Amino acid sequence: MSEAAPVKATSFGTLALKPATLENLTALGYLEMTPVQAASLPTALLGQDLIAQAQTGSGKTAAFALALLANLNPRRFAVQAMVLCPTRELADQVTTEIRRLARAEENIKVVTLCGGVALRGQRASLEHGAHIVVGTPGRIMDHLEREYLTLEALGTLVLDEADRMLDMGFLDDIKTVVGKCPKERQTLLFSATYPEGIEKLAQQFMRDPVLIEVQAPVAQSLIEERFYEVTRTNRFESVALLLNHFRPVSTLAFCNTKQQCKELVTYLQQQGFSALALYGELEQRERDQVLAQFSNRSCSVLVATDVASRGLDITQLEAVINVIITPDAEVHVHRIGRTGRAGESGLALSLASMDEMGSVGKIEQYQKRESVWHKREGLTPTGKGPLLPPMRTLQILGGRKEKIRPGDVLGALTGPDGGFTREQIGKINVTEFTTFVAVQRGIADEALRKLNAGKVKGKSVRVRFLQD
Repeated sequence: MSEAAPVKATSFGTLALKPATLENLTALGYLEMTPVQAASLPTALLGQDLIAQAQTGSGKTAAFALALLANLNPRRFAVQAMVLCPTRELADQVTTEIRRLARAEENIKVVTLCGGVALRGQRASLEHGAHIVVGTPGRIMDHLEREYLTLEALGTLVLDEADRMLDMGFLDDIKTVVGKCPKERQTLLFSATYPEGIEKLAQQFMRDPVLIEVQAPVAQSLIEERFYEVTRTNRFESVALLLNHFRPVSTLAFCNTKQQCKELVTYLQQQGFSALALYGELEQRERDQVLAQFSNRSCSVLVATDVASRGLDITQLEAVINVIITPDAEVHVHRIGRTGRAGESGLALSLASMDEMGSVGKIEQYQKRESVWHKREGLTPTGKGPLLPPMRTLQILGGRKEKIRPGDVLGALTGPDGGFTREQIGKINVTEFTTFVAVQRGIADEALRKLNAGKVKGKSVRVRFLQD
């Protein structure tokens, strides 16, 4: 395994990319490479195997997407690149990013293969011809076993967030999938951490990979990290105190088990907070609803386990609360790195009882700095009334199957029959059978009434509040 020399972030124009690709990058606002892109792209574009250790949010998706697109033949309708991801959410994000970066190319088809969606529709998409497949190991394995997916033409395999795929127990699935790939291929492995399991993966599946290690972005220094000592009996109450004191619009609260998530959400809801839980055993429909509400700012607190939250890319996350300290210092750093992104400041608030001080010590050693402790007694309510999210979510019973697009919903709300302004409408998320639209809390009742009385895409629709 060889190591790449450190490279400073520089212009995309220094790379061997097509002029149309460079123009598209400029149009997308990609003016300068991030450190992981500058370090990995020259190697990846040469077709070499690569291991890149980089945090989520560092620009790694564009790093491997540009490489696999550069090595693709658009006129050959066969799967030439495949990206394995730990979660459906991450797979969806990767697919979106590849499509944006592929706009300059001829008609490149990207297909997402994840669980929670019928195999039949995915099979039809593959039969129409796909250049790139993005998906979770289990579902891709299903398609390979049924011979819906063939990989004879595969030139590039990407393992994205490989450490989390191992954490989630996907090792055997990954081995099965890689066993179906041509031996003469390029393999790109991206991972936030570099545990022993990743090294074993690399030895099994890669050919003399170049190892690149990119430090976490400086933006993390914008995170203010505070520790509070709690007891077993006042831990949940302390979470409520933090929320009422700091009043963050969006908070991701980490617990270590599904049961802890459920109990905390129940407690917070009883205290008048808008809170939802995210854990591994949720059905896909429930998961979609929870994520839609949190990402569109109509839920204040998402209480999650580490595995369930992996791959989420929630922008504007004001605070992370470690309800229970993780014994893994790397996981702690990954948790708090969800806030304070893209130049924004963020709060990382950790609650620790006496029997968790050993874990706090590991975190201090890993971060090479002492923890900053604050008194729980200093947490006093700072606002008037309950902490309510700024938006509410309307659920329209109809989605892609009914050919509904975000623009149709926006038009119904801002057109003559709706009468609302664009600024009053938030995120619109269209799934296969349902559509979620966020609206400002003050207009929510009126928006519900007008949508139920009016039409979307020329048809009457049924609309309801998802939760409040």
